[in-house]
Amino acid sequence: MGKKLQNDSGFIKLLSWFGSTKAGAWTIINLGTRVDRWLIKFTDGRFNSTFAWPCLLLTTKGAKSGRSRTVALVYIADGDNLVLIASKGGSLRDPSWYLNLMANPEAQVFVNGRNATYQASDAEGDERDRLWRKALEMYSGYEKYQRRAGDRKIPVVVLRPIN
Repeated sequence: MGKKLQNDSGFIKLLSWFGSTKAGAWTIINLGTRVDRWLIKFTDGRFNSTFAWPCLLLTTKGAKSGRSRTVALVYIADGDNLVLIASKGGSLRDPSWYLNLMANPEAQVFVNGRNATYQASDAEGDERDRLWRKALEMYSGYEKYQRRAGDRKIPVVVLRPIN
């Protein structure tokens, strides 16, 4: 996997600040993920538009349509598991990919140049608290997202490998 930048660098701080703004979150959600669907696949996961944080491609089955949907997402490794934060930039609503996973928890993931099948579940209790802290260590913008989300508690999703 490509070398990631140090979290304390000025560039990372600038990216974190921009990503935590409403304009930055919109840019990531609406432009970055579209670019990353191509860039991650083309480079076998070595590069993505964030430059600093690891990204994967998550393919879910649509909750209503049943069609395959692929989205690029930042993830956190936790042993063999992958952790996703369903923040949608602090939106008042959960992201579509999260709703798809809750309806159909088996998903395909392209990460580090490989495809694998994972089973999704919400982290709860102590596990959620631990993973949320780990997410904040990686990207402090999640804290602003939670404030913007109001009463919506941002889901922390654990993907466990099936095969």
